[in-house]
Amino acid sequence: MKTWQPAVGDRFVVDTKTNEGYLVHTDGRYVKFDVVTGQRNWVYYIGRYYNATTPTWNWVVKSKDIKGDRLTFGPSGRFLRMYKDGEERTAYGIHEYRHEKEMFEKREDRFQSMGCVIVRKSHMNLIEKTYKLNKKEGLHVITRYGVKKPVKLAFSI
Repeated sequence: MKTWQPAVGDRFVVDTKTNEGYLVHTDGRYVKFDVVTGQRNWVYYIGRYYNATTPTWNWVVKSKDIKGDRLTFGPSGRFLRMYKDGEERTAYGIHEYRHEKEMFEKREDRFQSMGCVIVRKSHMNLIEKTYKLNKKEGLHVITRYGVKKPVKLAFSI
C-alpha cells in the first residue's frame, strides 16, 4: 500500500462519535487514524465553565502557536488553532499530549480533551505538513458526530 503524502486541498475530518480522524485528498482518497476528542461533560478549565464535548462545526486552521504547557500540548507545544467557519478565532485546536501512549490506550475512553482534537506526535507531524501546504487557504477541518467513510481506498502512514 502507498504511503500517505499531504497535498494541496487536503482536509481533516474528525468523527467525534468513533474518535477517528481522516486526512482526505480532493479525490476522496484518505488515511485514517485515532484521535482524542472532548469529554462529554461540563468542565471548569482556564477560567471558563463549559461543555467540553468537541463541537460539531466547520473550521479552518489559520495559525500555529507554540504553547509553554508541555504536558497539555506535548513536548513540542504545537497548537494548530481552529477558526469557526474560518472567521471566528476560538480556543479550539489540534495538538499533541505528553502522555499520548496512556491517552490512546483505551479506545472506549478517548473522550479526554477539554474540547480540542488531540493526535499522536506522528500524526501531528503529518497534519502540520498538510497545514503548511494549505496555509494560503488554511487547513479545512470538519468535526461531526458520525462520519460516513469517504471512499474505500486508504493509504498507510
